[in-house]
Amino acid sequence: MSAAKSTRKPATGSTDESSSGVTEHIDAIIGKPGDWRGETLSRLRGIVLSADPAVVEDVKWKKLSRPEGVPVWSVNGIVCIGEMLKSAVRLTFPKGAQVQDPKKLFNARLDSGSVRAIDFRAGEKVPEAALRALILEAVGLNG
Repeated sequence: MSAAKSTRKPATGSTDESSSGVTEHIDAIIGKPGDWRGETLSRLRGIVLSADPAVVEDVKWKKLSRPEGVPVWSVNGIVCIGEMLKSAVRLTFPKGAQVQDPKKLFNARLDSGSVRAIDFRAGEKVPEAALRALILEAVGLNG
């Protein structure tokens, strides 16, 4: 699966990039590892962007240890953050502790008082409908 190009208008503000520049920047982040992690993050990006038409994407937190930054999806505040770790792709929900998770997707950061995350590992199936429901609920929390 190749990295899908986004047609969603990205946010601007935390970066000095144009809308298309943010999209291209995230495309580059996704393409960087050249393995299953990029493919998985690309698929997750598509699910996040398709969950609600108001979702915008941006790149935040550029630093020496991660100069490319981190993809972030927002609607009136951050909905979720995408990261490629060594052995997983993580979607972090800053308000995840407030989100109902009937399908028990959250499997990381469970001891946090506010944040919850989902680690996706190589070969795992992405539960699209359940993930989309979590994203929509997270969007609603930012109301």
